[in-house]
Amino acid sequence: MSSHEAADQLALAKRNTLVLASANAFLGACAPIAISLGAIIGDYLLDEDKSLATAPVTGFNLGVALGALPAAWLMRLIGRRYGFMTGALITGLGGLSAALALFQLNFWFFAASLLLVGIGGAFVQQYRFAAADGAPESFKAQAISWVLIGGIFAAIIGPQTVIFARDLFAPTLFAGAYAGLFVLSMIGMGILFLLQIKEHSVLLDDTPEEPARPLREIVGQRSFLTALACGVCSFALMSFMMTGAPLAMIGCGYSTDLATLGIQWHVLAMFGPSFFTGKLIARFGRETIVATGLVSLICCAIIASLGIEIWNFWLALILLGIGWNFGFIGATAMVTRTYRQSEKNKVQGVHDVILFGTVAFSSLMSGQVLNAFGWDGIIMIVWPIAGLCLVLLWLQVRSERKNRAFALQ
Repeated sequence: MSSHEAADQLALAKRNTLVLASANAFLGACAPIAISLGAIIGDYLLDEDKSLATAPVTGFNLGVALGALPAAWLMRLIGRRYGFMTGALITGLGGLSAALALFQLNFWFFAASLLLVGIGGAFVQQYRFAAADGAPESFKAQAISWVLIGGIFAAIIGPQTVIFARDLFAPTLFAGAYAGLFVLSMIGMGILFLLQIKEHSVLLDDTPEEPARPLREIVGQRSFLTALACGVCSFALMSFMMTGAPLAMIGCGYSTDLATLGIQWHVLAMFGPSFFTGKLIARFGRETIVATGLVSLICCAIIASLGIEIWNFWLALILLGIGWNFGFIGATAMVTRTYRQSEKNKVQGVHDVILFGTVAFSSLMSGQVLNAFGWDGIIMIVWPIAGLCLVLLWLQVRSERKNRAFALQ
């Protein structure tokens, strides 16, 4: 490939990455709306068994897991641009359904509606892979970071949508916020129409495309399993603690507004580092950044265990967000090295099914653990799991170093 063609490929990759980041600013805002209010509304709608209060949030995360493979299949069939636009429509319809459920005060209808929003969210989670797959190797990690930068604006747009629209249909609180998901989805759909992805131009050099390997062989690689474990740990622990945090803050006497602002700071911390995470990965390596993220999760648990002042909650949530950013972006970059272009759809789909299936389970267990053992019970689960993933990552790095040393002999 000539230098001119390579420059054109890089320019197109940057353009598409910016489009995906812009779409993520609006469609990504749907997740904090669903999650920050889901448990609070669930608690309000339930009369007796409050342990199921996080079921709507679990429905959202389960929807992301269930939607991962169909999303990958649909985008392989009709292309990523129209696939992503379909996902935006599904999200919007889920928001309208959730608003209707609130008018009816129907808990399980509300949980099922958030499952539909989650299915649309499965398409949003594919943005990072779409950006990385169309980018040169030197730009892959930055492409993932750029897409997640859209989450910074999502962290502002989501809570502001709640504040602006929650009373639109008073006395039915928050119905307006979920109806607002439809507006955000339509804006995102319009942005996604600007994508110019070359679906069949899969390589950025002149190397012939290699045939796809069996899925079992790909997911059986030690490098894939380590990357998956670190990504699952970062995301599931973040979901586990974030889901329970609003209920814990309210249980400690803080207002709903303070709980929502805590989640806003958390989401800002999730996506704010994306301005430089890609560059840090390029300089220090994927594994080092993942390890930094896991250490941040452990620090989050330590801060949360020191007390129940509002600064304990907020600082812990900020560290939780930073840990997620480094751990998740780094682990995603690690995953992109484990498959060939001809294998991307099936590997990405299976990866996200496992990832978000675990996240859904963690959000459900958050309510159960909080109800049975309190906020301390949630805290005590975070650090040993993060520590175990640190050990797995260290073993992976040590193995790679030994292999490189052996190859040089």
